[in-house]
Amino acid sequence: MRISARELLGQLLDIDSFVSWDRPPITVAATMRYREVLQKAAVAAGTDESVLTGEGLLRGHRVAVIACEFGFLAGSIGVAAAERIVSAVERATELGLPLVASPTSGGTRMQEGTLAFVQMVKIAGAVAAHKAAGHPYLVYLRNPTMGGVFASWGSLGHMTFAEPGALIGFLGPRVYRALYGHPFPEGVQIAENLYRRGVIDGVVTVPLFRRIAHRALSVFSGVPDSVVAEQDRRSFGRTSAPVRVAASDGISAWESVLISRRPDRPGIRDLLRHVTQRVPLSGTGQGESDRTVVHALARFRGQPCVVFGHDRSGQQDDAMGPAALREARRSMALAEELRIPLVLVIDTVGASLSKEAEERGLAPEIARCIADLVTLDTPTVSVLLGQGTGGGALALLPADRVLAATNAWLAPLPPEGASAIVYRDIAHAPELARAQRIRAADLQADGVVDRIVPEFPDAADEPVEFARRMVAAIGAELAQLRAHPDADLRALRKARYRRLGLPSSTD
Repeated sequence: MRISARELLGQLLDIDSFVSWDRPPITVAATMRYREVLQKAAVAAGTDESVLTGEGLLRGHRVAVIACEFGFLAGSIGVAAAERIVSAVERATELGLPLVASPTSGGTRMQEGTLAFVQMVKIAGAVAAHKAAGHPYLVYLRNPTMGGVFASWGSLGHMTFAEPGALIGFLGPRVYRALYGHPFPEGVQIAENLYRRGVIDGVVTVPLFRRIAHRALSVFSGVPDSVVAEQDRRSFGRTSAPVRVAASDGISAWESVLISRRPDRPGIRDLLRHVTQRVPLSGTGQGESDRTVVHALARFRGQPCVVFGHDRSGQQDDAMGPAALREARRSMALAEELRIPLVLVIDTVGASLSKEAEERGLAPEIARCIADLVTLDTPTVSVLLGQGTGGGALALLPADRVLAATNAWLAPLPPEGASAIVYRDIAHAPELARAQRIRAADLQADGVVDRIVPEFPDAADEPVEFARRMVAAIGAELAQLRAHPDADLRALRKARYRRLGLPSSTD
């Protein structure tokens, strides 16, 4: 059974908080027959158009809302509906409100032809302006969402979730069959399949989306949790000077490599168990997903951020491919658009070595990640959590602050690979690990790492305590970075990497 626009608003917003922004629909050129169709649609749906707009409270957050009504001519969008949507988006932008849109539509209105079709341009333009102003845009797709609606404002969300079992796609199955003479492949245009393919972030009911949206809006606000942040500042972040922690006594670079490879070593998912307001995201939004990475919204010790990183639990059989890097760039764009910090977690066996990875642009994606991070207009923290192999690690490294676990490391190749190049065997791996200065203590001495978060003596032996320690360290760095204007951070970041490897000034 389909959810009506009013039912959607009733489940999404706080009780009795909705205030309509709608005025009578503008008059459009119409034949007598079309006018009769509109009148019948209004009676059948109980609405004056195929969309309702307004504002309300979502668990206390003031938000603007747009909800399609499928009962009004299959939720189709014509000139009047488009004007109502654009007016609502512009008003939300003017008021600085987050915008939650919930389309359900067969597409643009056939009775109004091409003029209705091109309305998607102005809707998409209004949404783009809203996002460019730094305001959140959240999308909940209902059953069905098709055609130009999905191909415009239905696909522009900072995050996008869908109703379970919803039909979502560009070309409707009935149209496809009429054009090509056979049915559309079964199961392709279903929300769950699009989630698996990385097109949308999840499939949830309206009540669960309400909770997810609340968490997302908390993070998107960019406002730290003052109580937790103050506790964190007192306990961990009294000074911005790097805290020097020596590597464990007697632990060599090679031993750190072996420790970092323990299968029970805590990874990014273990860190995320100790954050608040976590909202998992998925895929690139463009039909790609890589299980070797994790992407989410979260608060570290009260500090809101986008977090992206390598997932050691997803790398048992696969190395990261180009899709993982494109998902990383999505996280960078999301953080920059919403003006909240970005946390990157490095823990990778390396990028994929395959024909498919080469042909799908692995190396160019590494280059774009590096370039994006160096110039990103928001605070950044990078964390060397475990293994840091090759371009896949380098792609997430450039940041305002770089943290490392005691036994984390960074190298252009695994030590065995470096040994194979230099000595044509792997027996010299320990020697190469030492000579290349890959361990955290050496990286700190060389200016690559700012702070080492200790392991006592191995994170795998104290997973909960270590994860909490690392989360606190990340939160402290985020709190300190908030005190600096973005332009200053960009300049300092540029200077940092410009000086890397050069002799220290004697002046």
